[in-house]
Amino acid sequence: MYKLIKTEGTARRGEFSTVHGTIQTPAFMNVATCGAIKGAVSAYDLEDIHCQVQLCNTYHLHLRPGDALIKELGGLHQFTGWSGPILTDSGGFQVFSLSSLRKIKEEGVYFASHIDGRKIFMGPEESMQIQSNLGSTIAMAFDECVENPAKFDYSKASCERTTRWLIRCKEEMEKLNSRYDTLNKNQLLFGINQGCTYDRLRIEHMCAIAELDLDGYAIGGLAVGEPKEDMYRIISSVEPYMPVNKIRYLMGVGTPGNIIEAVSRGVDLFDCVMPSRNARHGHINTWSGIRNLNNAKYAKDMQPLDPECDCPTCQKHSRAYIHHLFKAKEMLAMRLCVMHNLHFYNTLLQRIRDSLDNGNFKEFHDKYADLLDTRI
Repeated sequence: MYKLIKTEGTARRGEFSTVHGTIQTPAFMNVATCGAIKGAVSAYDLEDIHCQVQLCNTYHLHLRPGDALIKELGGLHQFTGWSGPILTDSGGFQVFSLSSLRKIKEEGVYFASHIDGRKIFMGPEESMQIQSNLGSTIAMAFDECVENPAKFDYSKASCERTTRWLIRCKEEMEKLNSRYDTLNKNQLLFGINQGCTYDRLRIEHMCAIAELDLDGYAIGGLAVGEPKEDMYRIISSVEPYMPVNKIRYLMGVGTPGNIIEAVSRGVDLFDCVMPSRNARHGHINTWSGIRNLNNAKYAKDMQPLDPECDCPTCQKHSRAYIHHLFKAKEMLAMRLCVMHNLHFYNTLLQRIRDSLDNGNFKEFHDKYADLLDTRI
């Protein structure tokens, strides 16, 4: 259940209560696609960097080790060691990202596995069944993420199909949550708003899915190549039609500046692979901007990655040491930087919450929205 605590303009401060704990919002979810953060970061490490929510991927875990096996072993919480809320993506994004390996029909999507080529079918019911087996806190509805740009007629037909799939997801989840052998009988369902970059489609689709009274609502199909101005425009267009008393999730976003801008437009929840992916290539988020640790100037720099940061990496290691680790191709370089960047993102959201609590979010926005995305 979502509780709206206060607002500042369109920005919202709230909390979202689940069977696995309460999420203070706005919040960032740390992406553990296959049950671990890429860069040798475990669920236990997430506690040290103030993570609130772990996100895992339905499609990838279905392929390996298999959702039936994970259920047998007690579900994702037992399997990964993470005790807090877990959100599972529905597999719908793979409809978009594996476009050369799939065929979309009314019943669902036919895939060829990106691992071994074997044929897979996933529709709304299958996605819900897999996510039920995983025992996640929040299950995402199965949808189609349309590429940008896309023709209006195709986008409209896709939205209508996504709504039909959502109704099937809701009906299947109600059945699954009533079964005696279901791991999490309190599993929550979020619907996903689509419509490409067409304001009219976005609004119509949001109005249609809002009628289903789901546990939360996501804006999908953005951050897939469109200019950020289009993304901000779509969020602002859709926001007035999103239920005020339900949590709002912007999928796959984004840079620190993107997050600050989206919070100012009424979004509560975020996820993105960007902080961990960038970290593995030596690109470091700091409160002064983005630092490229591969640059030669850091070879003798004994300062921490960010003097303002209190993460485990900054408390113990220097820029010079981690610069050396990257040059030597040591895995520890990636681990230390991923820990730092995820700590930065979680701290960013904490500072956003603090600024909303204190009534000075606008000042925070004006100071950091551009600065944090600027390269040093």
